[in-house]
Amino acid sequence: MEKLIRNITGLIAMVFILMSCEKEPVETVYEELGNRNGVFISCEGNFMYGNASLSFYDEDEKKVFNQVFYARNRAPLGDVAHSITSDGNKLYIVLNNSGKIVVADPLSLEYKGAVKGLVSPRYIHFISDTKAYISDLYGGRITVFDPSSLVVTGHIILADGKPLSAGHPTETFAEAQGKVFVTCWAYDEYVMIIDPVTDTVVDSVKVPYQPKRIVKDSNDKLWVLTDGNFNSLEGNPEKPALVRIDPATHTVEMILRWDIQKEYAGDLRTTPAGDSLYIMAGDIFKIPINARELPNEPWISSGSRRFFSMGVNSSSGEVYVADALDYMQNAMVYRHTSGGTVIDSFRVGVNPGDYYFNNH
Repeated sequence: MEKLIRNITGLIAMVFILMSCEKEPVETVYEELGNRNGVFISCEGNFMYGNASLSFYDEDEKKVFNQVFYARNRAPLGDVAHSITSDGNKLYIVLNNSGKIVVADPLSLEYKGAVKGLVSPRYIHFISDTKAYISDLYGGRITVFDPSSLVVTGHIILADGKPLSAGHPTETFAEAQGKVFVTCWAYDEYVMIIDPVTDTVVDSVKVPYQPKRIVKDSNDKLWVLTDGNFNSLEGNPEKPALVRIDPATHTVEMILRWDIQKEYAGDLRTTPAGDSLYIMAGDIFKIPINARELPNEPWISSGSRRFFSMGVNSSSGEVYVADALDYMQNAMVYRHTSGGTVIDSFRVGVNPGDYYFNNH
C-alpha cells in the first residue's frame, strides 16, 4: 500500500509539472517561411519529455512563429534539441537524447530525412558539401556523414578519455590553419586537433578543466571557455577560465581565470568583426580580444532573469539572449542592438538553446 501511495503521489506531482509547462502557451500555426530575414531557435524542451521544438522569429516584422516543425509535419522533433545549423540547403536540428539529427527544408520546414544511430550528438561542423562532423558526448568518437545523402560514412575514434568513459566527449568545433579543433567537455581537459582531409587526430592541447565553447577571432586565434569544477571531490575547486590558443603552434598563449564566486560561465560568442568576445556567466560580459583581464561589470545585466543561451547575428551584430524563466514553461528571448539596447522580446518554447540566423 505504501508503494502504491508513493506511485500515486509521484503521478500527481508529474501532472502538476506538466501543467506548469503550459503556462503562457505559444500558438502553433503553420505558415511557409519563404526567404524571411530572421532566426531559427531550437528549444531543448525538458530531458525525457520529448517536448523539443523549433521557433522562427521574423526580424523585419517582429513576428514569432512557434512549433514550426510540428505545424508543418504534424510530428514531434524528439528529445532535447541541443543545437541547430544549416549548410545553406538544409536545416539540421541535433536531438541529443534522441540520438539523431532531424533535417528539414529551411523554407517550408518539410521533413527531409534524418541522420540516425548516434549516441549523444551535440554539434555539426561542415567540412564540404559532402562531408560534415558530428560531436558526441558519450560516443567516444566523432561521426562523419555526407550532408548530400545524410549517410554516415565513418567515425573518428577518440580513445584514451577519462576512466570508465568510451573516449573523449566532444562538444564544439572551430576551424583554423586548415585544421579542425574540437573541445572535449564533460570531465575532460583537452582540445583535440583533426586533419579534415584524412579524418585523423593529429594533436591535442591540454587546457583547464571542462573546455566547452570554442570560437575564432579576427586574428585567427582560438578562444575556449571552460566550466572549471565547482564540486571538486578533493575540496579544491578549479575556477572556470577563458583560454587563448595559437592554432598554428597548438599552444596555450593566455589563461584568464573566472571568479569562482561568479555565476556559471555558460556560453561564448564573438562580435561579427571578431574583435570582441561575449561571455555569458549569469550576466553578459563583453571583452576585446586584446584585453589582458576579464571585465568586472556586465555588458547586459540579467537582473532577475535566468540567462540560458545567446546568439549573435553575424550580419547586424544584434545579440539574442534567452531567459529560461523556471526551465519548465515557455521561455522569453530578448533581442538587443549591437550596443546592448533591447529592441524586442518574444516568447518561444521551453529552454531555447541555440540559434541559426537566416540572413538574406
